[in-house]
Amino acid sequence: MSEPSGTVGDPVGVGGPREVTLLGSTGSIGTQAIAVARQNPDRVRVTGLAAGGSDVATLADQALSLGVRTVAVAKATAAQDLQLAFYAAASKRGWNKGEYALPEILAGPRAAEELAARPADVVLNGITGSIGLGPTLSALKAGRTVALANKESLVAGGDLVLAAAGPGQLVPVDSEHSAIAQCLRGGARDEVARVVLTASGGPFRGRTREELADVTVEQALAHPTWAMGPVVTINSATLVNKGLELIEAHLLFGVPFADIDVVVHPQSIVHSMVTFADGATVAQASPPDMRLPIALALAWPDRLPHVQPALDWSTASTWEFLPLDEVAFPAVRLARSAGETGGVAPAMYNAANEEAVAAFVAGRLSFTGIVDLVARTLDAAPDLGAPTCVEDVLAAEKWAREHARGVIAGG
Repeated sequence: MSEPSGTVGDPVGVGGPREVTLLGSTGSIGTQAIAVARQNPDRVRVTGLAAGGSDVATLADQALSLGVRTVAVAKATAAQDLQLAFYAAASKRGWNKGEYALPEILAGPRAAEELAARPADVVLNGITGSIGLGPTLSALKAGRTVALANKESLVAGGDLVLAAAGPGQLVPVDSEHSAIAQCLRGGARDEVARVVLTASGGPFRGRTREELADVTVEQALAHPTWAMGPVVTINSATLVNKGLELIEAHLLFGVPFADIDVVVHPQSIVHSMVTFADGATVAQASPPDMRLPIALALAWPDRLPHVQPALDWSTASTWEFLPLDEVAFPAVRLARSAGETGGVAPAMYNAANEEAVAAFVAGRLSFTGIVDLVARTLDAAPDLGAPTCVEDVLAAEKWAREHARGVIAGG
């Protein structure tokens, strides 16, 4: 296989703690990133926060406890609420007005993009969904290193993101891609034969397609090994999440789709593997905890100390590796096809899935109907070519969303 042309980051920053802008601070990735920063104040300092604005109390508490310079909220009407939340959070601490400085507030749908371009060593994008594309591009164009947890922005705008990213600007946060980046240290790039993504199999591993027909929302949200947000959790149950990760691995590491495998590993201990030309396979193993890949992304290529407990080798354990059932779970095969088609097809895959998941949660679509709807959308999609700007991606997503809604409405 030819040498991968990926963009995984090189060292950034010298001396003192790295300054980090955290996008999606009140979500799962964001709160864990803050925990990592608090564990390592001499290595990581959070200086900017961005969130949607639905939980201003948590955002204000984060901002004051971290002493950040700037806070961004996507909901313009939340700015005043955030101001009041600052005063409430300060009052709880017993601070009197004048004893503390309030952060600057940016508000509106492009606030996260503006914040992402502000000075920082690393921008960690933990926003969920393709709305993360704009901030990712903004940070890259400003020369920031982007620790990318928002896989959808890379999937939806792959051509644009790769064009904007210089050498070393993209560092993966997903546990699977962090594992691949670590495994790639085990050999030269032209020695790589295959990349192996592991998948937990979700809560329905082993079920046939027929047995998935009556799955409820509550069952889909009960992931056996990971604690994640609702959209990502349902995506993991359908294996759409693994499909997105397949496309992301191709883009991050420059590995052809034909050389990327997906294997089911229920224990979620081995996070991914790389097989080299001589037949050696290097795997990265650790307990399922997102703090490790988050910490590594913030400090890449260095490691922060005492991030999480290591595996306990004094206790007996069994690790399983099983082939993926693509009949029951066709999402990965569908993603591979969309990725090979290229252009805006991956953006349509992601957008149609977001509409399908929303319909499933609302009780208007069955569990198996989620991926079926994505397939129908891609089958009907016009050839829109490669995107040249964000508007091209948004237009493709708009078409996919409208088509998906029409199918749902038509029953």
